[in-house]
Amino acid sequence: MKFVLSDVNLWYNDFQALTNVSMDIMEREITAFIGPSGCGKSTLVKSLNRMNDLIEGCKITGKIQLDNEDIYGSMDVNQLRKRVGMVFQKPNPFPMSIYDNIAFGPRTHGIKAKRQLDEIVEKSLIDAAIWDEVKDRLRKSALGLSGGQQQRLCIARALSVSPEVLLMDEPTSALDPISTAKIEDLVLELKKDYTVVIVTHNMQQATRISNKTAFFLLGEVIEFGDTDQIFSIPKDKRTEDYITGRFG
Repeated sequence: MKFVLSDVNLWYNDFQALTNVSMDIMEREITAFIGPSGCGKSTLVKSLNRMNDLIEGCKITGKIQLDNEDIYGSMDVNQLRKRVGMVFQKPNPFPMSIYDNIAFGPRTHGIKAKRQLDEIVEKSLIDAAIWDEVKDRLRKSALGLSGGQQQRLCIARALSVSPEVLLMDEPTSALDPISTAKIEDLVLELKKDYTVVIVTHNMQQATRISNKTAFFLLGEVIEFGDTDQIFSIPKDKRTEDYITGRFG
């Protein structure tokens, strides 16, 4: 087991964005968060590596445990973010070379030896299924890559510090269908070694790649279970209405 969430509530000042969220996110599975815009999916994902700490007026109660350790307790936040990587909706490569984008994280964690960095860069780019496309241009700017390549580069950058969990907040929403298919294939491959949580608006994507799905509505988890069951025989009428397109 990776994450255990118990009665998680989150407020931005007076607005309650999450209400009594409890779920177990299992190791080496893909868990998808679906639901209409503004229903708490991204808020919860950002809470899993304490990205919400950066937002003023954000208050959280309840418990989020990573391998039985409370992440809002005494856990060092830098250590947490090393273990729990994040990939955002829009590719956000740093304005530096492809090589330096990947080496950035390992360097901040104290790895300086060139040979070691070379190995990490190559492995991360191979794992993110982009090595063959960039191996001859590692010293060129990452900003010269296409959108789909930039997103795979950002995945490689997240993998470079050897995380255990990969959080993905709508990683394909800004991409074309071919790039989307490449990222989906990549995520399925990554599941062998990582726990993946993916926020998606694309319900077909959730059915194609996830093991478990959580349906969010107005800050609550309405239903959470095996993806096949959620999409074929949802237990809650609101889940059924959403996945059949009656609202959202």
